[in-house]
Amino acid sequence: MADKRVLFIVGGGIAAYKALELTRLLRKAGVGVRPILTAAGAQFVTPLSLSALAEDKVYSELFSLTDEAEMGHIELSRSADLVVVAPATADLMAKAANGLAGDLASTALLATDKPVLMAPAMNVRMWEHPATQRNLAQLKADGIRFVGPDEGAMACGEYGPGRMAEPAAILDAVLEALGGARPLAGRRAIVTAGPTAEPIDPVRLITNRSSGKQGYAIAAALAALGAEVTLVSGPTALPAPSGVKRVEVETARQMLAACEAALPADVAVCVAAVADWRPEAEGDRKIKKGPEGPPPIRLVENPDILATLSKSDRRPRLVVGFAAETNDVEQHAQAKLARKGCDWIVANDVSIAGTMGGDDNAIAIVTGGGIERWDRLPKGEVARRLAERMAEELSK
Repeated sequence: MADKRVLFIVGGGIAAYKALELTRLLRKAGVGVRPILTAAGAQFVTPLSLSALAEDKVYSELFSLTDEAEMGHIELSRSADLVVVAPATADLMAKAANGLAGDLASTALLATDKPVLMAPAMNVRMWEHPATQRNLAQLKADGIRFVGPDEGAMACGEYGPGRMAEPAAILDAVLEALGGARPLAGRRAIVTAGPTAEPIDPVRLITNRSSGKQGYAIAAALAALGAEVTLVSGPTALPAPSGVKRVEVETARQMLAACEAALPADVAVCVAAVADWRPEAEGDRKIKKGPEGPPPIRLVENPDILATLSKSDRRPRLVVGFAAETNDVEQHAQAKLARKGCDWIVANDVSIAGTMGGDDNAIAIVTGGGIERWDRLPKGEVARRLAERMAEELSK
């Protein structure tokens, strides 16, 4: 990516703060960034911050005598390999769809002869408005690519589609548009994530503290490398990663059925914290407190998803399990590897404060050939490295 450059248009919306992180990620990937900051965008991020991270001048004025003398807006619009708009506000989308050119950003979009990638961000009602949907259809017909928007809670207090995609997802889309490596193109992956929930009665259940963050990050990382990913997720509060098919389940039996329905696959990554047991019988009414004390709950064993996939006659070529342990982590992982019949066990010590449900992981990859230990890293970085290792393994 060292010879690639993007023209980065930052629109005016609260999501503009993510533009700074996206700029950092692009530069870290070796991509050159030349920013255009709209007048509205400058209400949320400063030109100095954007310039410092981009390591380039920030352009903002269409009628700047200095900027036009140094690099006219026509040259600016064609000086990059890709034009990225993030956040792509309803206003910027409307201007681009209708060929308006009243400021530097819209003029650059009209004058460019390079591919354009937009990451929309706006209130859910604005996103769903017929005018925005008409503009979206027109822009797609014009060949403009899109990443997002995601669904979730917004700064305005509403919930729904309209959140700008996360910087890492936009980075993946940018690298793909620039012709970056996609070693898993044509491969299919299954990822399980989050907890399972085993009902006791209509209002009570057995579950665990898994947030799903690591599994979701792995699904996103595999998709970024080109894989067709089915994410089988227990109950979480996380938005589905961009480009990933999410299948929502609750119980271990539902999770196994969804995994088997997603076969055949090249790789299965069982990250979910699946309940080992479930109540033998689920009450059809709420169990009431009585004078005789707590009712007995007989537990029965749940199906073993990792072992079932490992021994399936449609077994994925690479089966990876996870082991969350509180003691003797590597010994338990080695025993689990032999018992389950999978290829790798990724073990992590959840007795470390902040790991279970947190944003970091320290892991050990246990295989038949030995143990590889990684120091504590953000879960997104763990996911990226694991996805690259899986791609290497599948390429053999």
